[in-house]
Amino acid sequence: MKKKIIISLLFLASFNFIVSAQDQNVGEKYGKTLNLGLGIGGYYGYYGYVGHSLPVLNINYEIEAAKNFTLAPFASFYTHTRSYYWGDNNHSDYKYYTYRETVVPIGVKATYYFDQLLKANPKWDFYLAGSLGFAIVSTSWDNDYYGDKDYYRNASHLFLDIHIGTEYHINNRIGMFLDFSSGVSTIGIAIH
Repeated sequence: MKKKIIISLLFLASFNFIVSAQDQNVGEKYGKTLNLGLGIGGYYGYYGYVGHSLPVLNINYEIEAAKNFTLAPFASFYTHTRSYYWGDNNHSDYKYYTYRETVVPIGVKATYYFDQLLKANPKWDFYLAGSLGFAIVSTSWDNDYYGDKDYYRNASHLFLDIHIGTEYHINNRIGMFLDFSSGVSTIGIAIH
């Protein structure tokens, strides 16, 4: 199902791609856009091993920095629960202990739009981007767990992701975007 949606969106994008001097986005302005997205995080999330896919919420606000170039401060959020088998002779028998981890990645996404270069239909935006940030991590364990509470932690919470994406403008105020990323790919709504 996921592949069919992606293929449909890519087909729709290529079908509407028109090379015409009248349709060039010569005067299009980028920025002043609130992007709200939902993604599925992979096995590695933003800073380390998670072990399964999970939903990730993302919000960013694009600010035009130069022609065809925006900067967007962003914040994401995901949380997951996992069990860890542990025990020793001093504290308890061996058993499964549960921990919850909440991760809030924050940073800046730099985006370059290729609409003019591609002479794209004004309904579409095409971009390449990079994001740099760090993840704020909070972990809580069962009260009776006395083992290594840093067992699943990664030493560095810094990350650098690359993105390629597109946005379809439903009207002048609302758009829908699809962002493929080396971190967490998202689909969402853009409010201009």
